[in-house]
Amino acid sequence: MKKLFYIILISLSFTSCEDVISVDVPEGEPRLVVDASFELYLNETPVSVEGGVKLTMSAPFFDEDIPTVSNATVFITNLSDNSVINFTESGESGFFLPESEDFIPEFDTSYQLTVLYNNETYTATTQLFPSVPIDNIEQGDGELFDDETEIIVSFTDDGNRDNFYLFDFDFNLLEVSEDRFYQGESVDFSYFYENNVTGRTATIKILGIDKQYFNYADLLIDQSDQDGGNPFQTPPALLRGNIINTTNRDNYALGYFNLSEANRFDFTIAEKEE
Repeated sequence: MKKLFYIILISLSFTSCEDVISVDVPEGEPRLVVDASFELYLNETPVSVEGGVKLTMSAPFFDEDIPTVSNATVFITNLSDNSVINFTESGESGFFLPESEDFIPEFDTSYQLTVLYNNETYTATTQLFPSVPIDNIEQGDGELFDDETEIIVSFTDDGNRDNFYLFDFDFNLLEVSEDRFYQGESVDFSYFYENNVTGRTATIKILGIDKQYFNYADLLIDQSDQDGGNPFQTPPALLRGNIINTTNRDNYALGYFNLSEANRFDFTIAEKEE
């Protein structure tokens, strides 16, 4: 019988910081910010990919207006066969989507994102990282400070590899986890919502990521006010990730290119019993 772990997820993070990732508060000359994140849903019919490439420019620390970038060329290259998926700007300014629905990433294959902007070339290379299914979600009766709603997410870790996960609890609430202490085990993750989500349906996701993106996301979440917005949309501090300016390395970009297998589960949050 599998050993059952019970883990509480709260906003405090006790994660490894072995890899160095720079935290940059935008000052001086603006920099290109590349948010290129894709989620592959293999356990759904039909198989689908969600996500895109969002291009913006860094802004002063307290500036609420984030300038978007439209005059760019964006494409992804499958480095195993050199096939190219071109992207075009969608109806949202600065947001680019693939022209073809044929972009279905495969495991054990390297993909290179290329952004051509202002006569400079930005690239990033990554692979698709596996996730695991969500076994069950239920509402618990635990609490931290008398005003939260507990959600318990159950899944089984794949013991054949070292896994890193990004949990999306909807409502711009994100957490990361690694399987160092529960490799190959059945896991219960307990997450606490504020009660203002009562009666709402949350789409809860578990994404497979690598260690580098794990550290990047952990820093980004830690630098963000989870009550005030999406840490991947308007973070108070922007991070250098895996984007490289191959034309002028001093004019580096911010942001990240990530491919994740994902699984999701819709759950309606009920009122707490008195």
